[in-house]
Parts: sequence; structure tokens; C-alpha cells
Amino acid sequence: MKARHLFRAASGFIQFIGVVLVAFIDYPFFCAFHGKEPKPMVRAQWLQRHCRRALKIFNATISVSGSIPASGLLVSNHLSYLDILVISSISPAVFVAKREVKSWPVVGWLTQMAGSIFVNREQKTQVAEINEKIETAFNSGVLIVLFPEGTSSDGSTLLPFKSALLEPAAQQAHCLTAGFLEYTLDDGDAASEICYWGDHTFFPHLLNLLGLRGFRIVMRLAPFEPANTDRKELARLLRAEILRLKEDCASSTFCR
Repeated sequence: MKARHLFRAASGFIQFIGVVLVAFIDYPFFCAFHGKEPKPMVRAQWLQRHCRRALKIFNATISVSGSIPASGLLVSNHLSYLDILVISSISPAVFVAKREVKSWPVVGWLTQMAGSIFVNREQKTQVAEINEKIETAFNSGVLIVLFPEGTSSDGSTLLPFKSALLEPAAQQAHCLTAGFLEYTLDDGDAASEICYWGDHTFFPHLLNLLGLRGFRIVMRLAPFEPANTDRKELARLLRAEILRLKEDCASSTFCR
């Protein structure tokens, strides 16, 4: 069994590197006719093309419940670097991510090329600049994805939401969608083998993931209409809505 796992991991890693190389080669051709700084939607569509190819290597099945947004803001829980591949495969999107993601091998490079907005949460003075970039992306008509927990977790709970980056959504009438992601594994523990958190390091985690026989991904989506425009209250209400989606998923056959 261990030998099979190693063979799947080695084979999957070779295929994964192949997808990444093709993505790098494809980027200048896909974006060549859109100027030196391609529009957010163009870069998001490029990322979607290759995220869909990459996900096939993991033998993962994706089930989506609810209407998939094409624009506005999607607020979701955060479990792994896989979240970016999953959400991008569902809809072209620009991600708001912590600065550390830029240094992640492979995923960090791809998200930089795709025009992700990176946040240094230690620099409070940067919030206004980041919110301006988010507003610009909103105006381009592309879907913005925000993980307000600020970091990934094992999925057992939902971490407190950071409200500062919700300011553009609170001040403008943007379409809002709440999302809940869950990974399930029949012959293992998704929290330790799929979720990327704590002391995990990228390449050992990726190799183990590629060695799995397969796993399931569930994404539940629900349109969200805030009751007011205060960003802190908006963060509280969005967190409550995602917790509701989590509870619904726990009692639904759709998530099993």
C-alpha cells in the first residue's frame, strides 16, 4: 500500500510540474494582446485554465451547492492552498491573500502572475492602499475572493474574522456571497492530510496529497445581503452565515 502511495505521489508530482510549466509558457501568449498590465479578468481566466488542469491530477471530485457568483465579493473559510485552485476552477477570480502566500513555491508564483492582492497584516497603514486595489478590481467586474480568517485552519472551527479588508464591500453596493469549503477523505484524516495549517511544510504536504487515491471537495454558496454598512458588523454577520453553511453541511447528504 505504501509503495502504491509513493508511486501515485511521484507520478502526480511529475504531472503537476508539467501543468505549472505549461502555465508559465501559456501566460505571455494568453495575455500578450492585453498590454503590459493585463486586466484582472484576463489574468483570472488564465489562472482558471490551469487550476482546472491541476485539480484533475489530485483525483478530486468537486460538488458545488448554490449559485456561483461571477463578480462581487466571495467570502470563504480557509483550509489550504488548494482553496485557491478549487475556487478559481469554479469561477475566474482575484484573491486577496496574506503576504506569506507570495513565498509559497508554485502556488505563490501562480497567484502573483494572476494578479492576486497581497496583504501585510502587520502594517496597518497598508489597509487603505489594499482597499483601493480591491475597489479597482471590483470595478473591473471580476470576482474578488477574501479569506477573512487571515490564515488557514484544520476546519474544525471558524477563526475570528478580520474586518479591515471588508471596508470596500461595506461602503459600496457590491454583490456579496458567503462560501463554505470542506474536504473529505474516506481512508484518512482530511484535517491533517488535506488542510494546510500549523507546522505543515509545502512539498511534503503536496507529495502526500498527490499520493492519495482521491478525495472530495464540497463548496456551499449562498448570496448574502448585509443589514448595515458597518464593516465590523458585516464581518460578524458573514461569519455567522458561514457557520450556518458549515452546520447545514454537517447534516446534509450533499456533503457526504
